[in-house]
Parts: sequence; structure tokens; C-alpha cells
Amino acid sequence: MTKPLKLLLTQPKDSPRYNLLKKHLTTDWDIVTWAKDDGEEAFRERVKDAEVIVGGGVPELPKGIPLKLFQIPFTGYDWITPEEVPSGAVFCNTFEHETTIAEHVLAGMLEFQLGLMRETHPMMQSQSYNGRDISKGPMHREMRGHTVGIVGYGHIGREVAKRCKAFDMKVMALSRTKREEPGLVDWYGTTDELDALLQESDFVVVTAPLSEETRGMIDRDAFNRMKPDAVICNVGRGPVIDEAALYEALSTKRIRGGIIDVWYVYPSKKDPNPWPSKFPFQKLDNIIMSPHNSAWSNEMSDRRWAFVAANLDRFARGEELENFCFEGTRQG
Repeated sequence: MTKPLKLLLTQPKDSPRYNLLKKHLTTDWDIVTWAKDDGEEAFRERVKDAEVIVGGGVPELPKGIPLKLFQIPFTGYDWITPEEVPSGAVFCNTFEHETTIAEHVLAGMLEFQLGLMRETHPMMQSQSYNGRDISKGPMHREMRGHTVGIVGYGHIGREVAKRCKAFDMKVMALSRTKREEPGLVDWYGTTDELDALLQESDFVVVTAPLSEETRGMIDRDAFNRMKPDAVICNVGRGPVIDEAALYEALSTKRIRGGIIDVWYVYPSKKDPNPWPSKFPFQKLDNIIMSPHNSAWSNEMSDRRWAFVAANLDRFARGEELENFCFEGTRQG
């Protein structure tokens, strides 16, 4: 009888994610769990014979472990490098969040065009028709005919583009290399053509991951190139947009508004409920703020853990893995 493969899951055993993983696996695994509260010593003990790690936020990996696969159940991996992962171990990530984020982006865009929840509905609640004839408004904007510029065209950008085309919008996109996207993208540029996108877009949607190349790429000069009526949306990583430049652009009404889901300050043990920036974005009237939750739905979580389980099944069967990111290079 074949011995089950050893897997270290960085979740408590009573976590819903543990149950989701068990639900979707079709191969045999010996699953050991570890959570941050268990401490680093417990991590070193439990990982020493693990062939696979599923999760993130782990301490330094001990030398001499038989790790073959490091699978994260989310997308961003700017927190780890190949030099920190044992040589030969494969590192893979997970998507499945792009449709829910795209829905969030479109909801914010629609709110800026229609003002239903921030303007029309509150007025109707407090003042009824407010002396208006029903054939005279109040007037609002349309999505149709406007231009969205997507900075960092990947999984999320494609889903945003699909939904914007359904509203008869023009779609501009850029990434490091151009892709063939017939029917979805009307103009496609590379990152050195950012200015052209900024100057034409009514909505600038940032979905780019954080790297040395993208950090602060939307700075004061970038905001100065945008239309005064433009709206900026960030669902990538906070520091892709310069923090001070974003606050200045919104607080001075240099641009019309912002839809911001990703931030600069996050909860910690020291401060479990900080404001998301050193600047008082929460006092502005031209921003829609959310706590980095644009991806989260029960359905998305189930899709993610179904993918993780499927990749583990592929590993167990010796098949090619999906969502390869890099191979570890650390010796020992």
C-alpha cells in the first residue's frame, strides 16, 4: 500500500479552508496543520518531512526538508523569492478571484456614473421628489461611450474588459508584453506607453502586481496626465500608486474620484484596526473605499480550494502542475 504524501497546511484544523481542501482532494494525503499562533518551533517540527506546503506567511524554511511543491492559495508572491525556497521545489499560485474583483470594479464605476447609492437614493429617502418633475431628472452619466484604461492586463484585467465591453465602452490596456485580445481590447500598449492610456481614459483601473518596476508607477506626473474628470481604481497592490500623489489628486479634486480596495497600512497584532493610510482618505467625499475584500465571496473561496486540490492531485499523479511561478534555488 502506497504511503500518503505529507502536506503541511498553514491553517488551523478547524478552519473552513481545511474542510474545503479535504472536500475537493481525490488523492491520498497526510495533512498536518500549522497556524502562526503555534509558533516557529512547531513549524520547524511539522515541516521537516513535508513534501508539500499549502499556504503562506511561513517562517524561514529549514534546510534539509524534502519539499517538492509550495502551493499558495492566493495570487501575490512578492513576499518570497526563489532563493528562500529549496532547490528544485516548484512554487505555484492560485487565481479564481478575477470575476469577483471585476464585479467590484464595475459596481464602483457604475456608482460614479449613476450616483444611485450615494446621491439619488439618499435624496429620495429624505426629500422624495424634491420639487422635480419626473421628466427632468435628476440627470446622471452613462457608461456607454466612455473609455476604461486597464494598467496591468492579466486575469483581472480581462474580466474587467469583458464587462466594460458589455456596456459599450472603449477598452485600452497595457502590460509588459502585448497579447492578442480581439473583440475585448481596442488599444493595447506596453508599459512605456502609459501616458497615452492615462490621457484618454475616463476610468483608470490598476490591476498590476507589485514589483520594483511597478512600485509608484502611478505618481504625481501620472495624475497630471489624467483627465480632470477621470476616476482611478486600484485592485492590484496599494504601492503601485504613490500614496501621497493619490491623496493629493483626490483631495484637491485634480481628478473626479477613486475606487480603492488595496492600501498602504494593514491590521497587525500591534494595531488591529488602523486607518488604511497615513493620509485621511476616509474624510474625502469622492472616494469609494473597501478593505481589500473585492475578491471575497463564498463561491470564490470554493473555486480557489478546488484549484489547489486539483493541483495537489496532479502532483500526486506525477502530472504537469498549473500556475507555475518559479523553481526554488536555495541549496541545502
